[in-house]
Amino acid sequence: MSSPVLNQAARILKLVQTGTPADQALRESLTQDRHFTDPAGRRAVSRAVFVYFRWWRWLDPKDSLQKQTEAALTLQERFDKNPASFKAEALAARAVPDWLKTEMDLPADLLRQFQRDPALWIRTMSGKGESVASRLGNCTPAVLPAFRFQLSAFRYSGLKDLYRTPEFQGGEFEIQDLASQLVGHACAPQPGEIWWDACAGEGGKTMHLSDLLQGKGMVWASDRSARRLAKLKLRAARAKAFNYRIAEWDGSANLPTKTKFDGILVDAPCSGVGTWQRNPHARWTTQPQDVQELAVVQANLLNHVAGALKPGGHLIYSVCTLTRAETTAIADAFTAAHPEFEPVSPDPKSQTPSPVTLWPHDLNANGMFIAAWRRR
Repeated sequence: MSSPVLNQAARILKLVQTGTPADQALRESLTQDRHFTDPAGRRAVSRAVFVYFRWWRWLDPKDSLQKQTEAALTLQERFDKNPASFKAEALAARAVPDWLKTEMDLPADLLRQFQRDPALWIRTMSGKGESVASRLGNCTPAVLPAFRFQLSAFRYSGLKDLYRTPEFQGGEFEIQDLASQLVGHACAPQPGEIWWDACAGEGGKTMHLSDLLQGKGMVWASDRSARRLAKLKLRAARAKAFNYRIAEWDGSANLPTKTKFDGILVDAPCSGVGTWQRNPHARWTTQPQDVQELAVVQANLLNHVAGALKPGGHLIYSVCTLTRAETTAIADAFTAAHPEFEPVSPDPKSQTPSPVTLWPHDLNANGMFIAAWRRR
């Protein structure tokens, strides 16, 4: 690895040590540094920083940050050549924080997946899949034989800056992880229905719901952050999505509208354990008390939105985490507290009324938990 990349990575790591999240530090530093204007250089620096946190517990803290980063990249190269050379016990002890063992199972395949570079997934707009994939090149369609979803997902393995492509600027695709796309398919909104994306963020799933509705019907999008909702508006304009409404909501019992919905998606804030392959820095900043506090928030969100669903309507709960406290415990508690809700399968064509856990090593994507209910 070249010295400029190692030096820039070290500068970013010093910024992270002051409390700045790694992804934010990368954005700020690479935007300001005139030496890394080409996409290849930016990718090299970003990868070096993330590889550092992936192998952090293998590194000698007495070494300089440059030397530690170089050692991490060497470990990554060795792992990529032979993942089995790293024992599952060593990965369980070093690749994730100790507290995680009390919150979830840690299969060897999951631990090894956490140590790989993440895949980049895109979601094409309805009817544009093959055309967009052909023009972008280096696109492989998602194949999920265990699920019955009709996907418009492709893994992109090329080197283009996708944000600058005419196809992206023209609203023909979104950069969206495969697991997040499966949440939209679990909702399975039908044209003409009214849906509520209760924790919409910047609107990735809102835009997917809009597309699945084929422009017919309506999606309400709410979030506590006006900044995120402003970004949602920009994304919607680019995607030429107009069948949505925005309403700020703080997650309390005071709902943003009296509308009754055919479907509600609660893509709740969570600890994000399922994203630790993509964001390895979060492994070392997330604490067990975060999990417990977020579980309270998640339960409250479900309880608050329940009354806004029409009889026969569907409630979908999703989190990009894998801890028991935020997944099965939340789903079981909601089912027990709400006999007016009947558990159903998140796979619209499956008859098994149980939640689905999407594992990173099965999808080559983020981990995700999805539960679904129908109001009796």
